[in-house]
Amino acid sequence: MTRLTIAQPDVTLTLDMNGVIRGVSLAESIGGESVQQWLGRHWAETVCSVGTGRVRSMVEDARAAGVSAFQQFTQRFPSGLEMPMEYTTIRLGEDAGLVAVGKNLQAVAELQSRLLAAQQAREQDYWKLREIETRSRLIFDASSEAVLLVRADTLRVIEANPAAIRSLGIVPGWEVLREVAGRDQDGFQAMLARTRRHGRVPGMIIRLGADQAPWTVKATLMASDPAPVFLLQLSPTGAAPVPAPADALQLEAMIEQLPDAFILMDRDGVIRRANRAFLDLVEVGSASRVVGERLDRWLSRPGATLANLLAQLERHGKVRLFATHLTGELGAEADVELTAVLGSGPAAESVAVVLRDVSRRLPENAAGDPLRRGLAEITGQIGRTPLPTLVRDTAAVIERHCIEAALQLANGRRTAAAELLGLSRQSLYMKLNRYGMDADADPVQEGTG
Repeated sequence: MTRLTIAQPDVTLTLDMNGVIRGVSLAESIGGESVQQWLGRHWAETVCSVGTGRVRSMVEDARAAGVSAFQQFTQRFPSGLEMPMEYTTIRLGEDAGLVAVGKNLQAVAELQSRLLAAQQAREQDYWKLREIETRSRLIFDASSEAVLLVRADTLRVIEANPAAIRSLGIVPGWEVLREVAGRDQDGFQAMLARTRRHGRVPGMIIRLGADQAPWTVKATLMASDPAPVFLLQLSPTGAAPVPAPADALQLEAMIEQLPDAFILMDRDGVIRRANRAFLDLVEVGSASRVVGERLDRWLSRPGATLANLLAQLERHGKVRLFATHLTGELGAEADVELTAVLGSGPAAESVAVVLRDVSRRLPENAAGDPLRRGLAEITGQIGRTPLPTLVRDTAAVIERHCIEAALQLANGRRTAAAELLGLSRQSLYMKLNRYGMDADADPVQEGTG
């Protein structure tokens, strides 16, 4: 025989039709409470002030419809215990009274409180992690030591700090093994294999880059998703690097202060160097956000893409006034002109590009253009003149401008100007008279046409 376990209410109240308590039944969990004082009192007198109106509403609904909706409020016991409850009220027959059954919500309230506390603790941990990540990022970018994050399975560079990019020319996406001299590759891979087993091993000297300069490399294995990564710390070995000459340092500072954007990229369009003006143009705060990215990430005009620019550079070696459109990281748009030159000799793989924002450049003679002046005056009337009047005045300005242009093309001959405008000579005369332009044309030439 199957036994069904039926959930019992925690509080059962027997009420008369007016909501006065006639009987009380408590569950075992709160059976120790004495509720004799409730008998003969209205149910609304035994609950918190917020629940008084809800109790009366439930009683009225049960009398009218036979059952009330569930309501939540705090039930006060004579001992002083206050318990969050959820009640519903049911009518028993015609005049048999009402019954109210309630469920203790204390467990639900405790669970909600624990959930809220867990969410707050999790949020605090999240912001602590964000703070740690920000500090780590600042240290990573500011470090004078070259640092690479490399995927352990593919040995591709995930991140490179500015020091690594400047010193080695290594950018995210490159395979680090290709930068290692052939005679050092086996030893380098053996070191990484030991790092996999032990987490960290002593460093070794390898030769890196096109000039095969010796570098000391230390590797550390770090857990990451979807695959672990190697943290490679590299420092030059041997003689101290020769300091850059003063004029080179001065040139670097001048490039950084240029009002126009300047970048240095390779023949594939990958950015190697960018000044502050370029960072402002593409709306990023750090050079590490753009170094290693292709320039076409921000170019958006069809037919004036990075591929077109590189193709012209391959053919001519230099490009002037290459007009295109640029969209920043935050959505700002600008029309830009690019001037680029392909390097030669040791810099044969580099491309220098200057980008100038021409969005605010005024057309020549814009200030003296009567059409622009007329339209500007009409625009200034917005808010003071009704729209139909503005439209009519705009049409008049454009019509007058077209007539003036036609007369200029026709050297003042009205008949020829009327033909250019597709008007009869009489219609043109009327318009000339309307705009007070009768004296602008040369009546001597009317006979030729």
